[in-house]
Order: sequence, then structure tokens, then C-alpha cells
Amino acid sequence: MRQVAVIGLGRFGYNVAETLIKKGCEVLAIDRDAAKIELVSDFATYAVECDAADEKAMKAISVQNVDVAVVSIGENIEASILIVMALKELGVKDIIAKAVTPMHGKILNNLGVSRVIYPERDAAIRLAHSLIAPNVLEYLELIPGYSISELPVPPALAGQTLRESRLRTRYGVSLIGLRKKVVKTAKGVTKTEEVFDLNPSVDDRLEKDQIMVVIGTENDLDRLSKL
Repeated sequence: MRQVAVIGLGRFGYNVAETLIKKGCEVLAIDRDAAKIELVSDFATYAVECDAADEKAMKAISVQNVDVAVVSIGENIEASILIVMALKELGVKDIIAKAVTPMHGKILNNLGVSRVIYPERDAAIRLAHSLIAPNVLEYLELIPGYSISELPVPPALAGQTLRESRLRTRYGVSLIGLRKKVVKTAKGVTKTEEVFDLNPSVDDRLEKDQIMVVIGTENDLDRLSKL
């Protein structure tokens, strides 16, 4: 079972800890605020009130034994940096840290964290894309200039096979999956399930009620979303 330390239990850290628990991970939740510790104590595997920048205190609660540490403190940049340094000293190899500015992120990268995340920036980018291209249901930037988007099959492509649609040659995007909702009835009970077809065949036909998961440049994805 994967063991994760979540340090800083604001809204972001709280949701990370809660989701990890639901996915079957062991979570060591850490914060200096007793009230925040109390909020997660009902579901976290361990919840500890502790100054995460204090290397001795962190060693006492065995943070060095976790598989990965998530530093979700962003607003207090000094504390974020000190916590990452303490984790590195304790030998935690996989550290994911939240950053609030590019400079903050650069410092964290220089300290050797495995991954820097920018939750506020990423949420703002997704919102902006949803306003510019309302057909785009979900948007995820991979690297600057390249993204994954989810969008309904455009009417112009509905009824065509993937081969006929020529998504790659016409629009410069690659289809990596199709999903749709299917109504199933079993033992008199009707329910709706979502079915995901990963890497569909070129002979599969696009349907108007399907959602395409495509990867490409931002310009190509925007062009496809406007069909």
C-alpha cells in the first residue's frame, strides 16, 4: 500500500488527502493548525500536529518512511522551501510541491523536488479555455504548446469512421480515446454507465453522443473545437 505524507491541510491539501484515502493509500496528514488536523482525523490514516520545517519533529513521526511527500503549502514560500529542505535531509526521494509563482517553482526545482504543481494557474488556464472554446469539456496542458482536450464529436465528423475523419492529417490531432454514456438494464434495474474505449480502431465509427479525448497543439485543438 502506497504511503503518502500530505503537508499543509488547506483546501488543496485536504482534498489531496481525502482523495488518496478513497483510492486506498495510507496518508500521514501534517499541519501546524490543530483545527485542520481535527478536520482530517476522521479519515486520515495518521493526522499529526507538527511543524513540518522542523527536521527532528518530522523524523520523530517517521516521515522518512513514506513513498512520497506532497508539500501543499504555497502561500508561505519560506515555509515551503524549509519543508522541502527538511524532507530532502530525511531522505524522502519523491517530493511533489505546490508553487504560487514561477520563481517559487524555480527554487523548488533547484532543490530537487520530483514535480512542481501550480494549482491556481492551472485552474485559471482551464477556465480561460472553457470560456474561449465552450465545446471543450476538459483541458490539460502537457508541455507548453501541447495539450489534451475532451470535446464532443463535432457534427461534421459524426457518422464517419476514424479513418474517414482523417483527424491527424486534416486537423493535426491524435485521438487517444472515446467515451460515452450507455444505459444498461439488469434484473429490472436501469442505470447509466460511462464506457471508455482506449485507442480505438481506425474502423470504429464516431457517434454524435461520444466524447473525444485528443492530443495536439493548442492551435489545432482550437480549430477542431470550432467545427
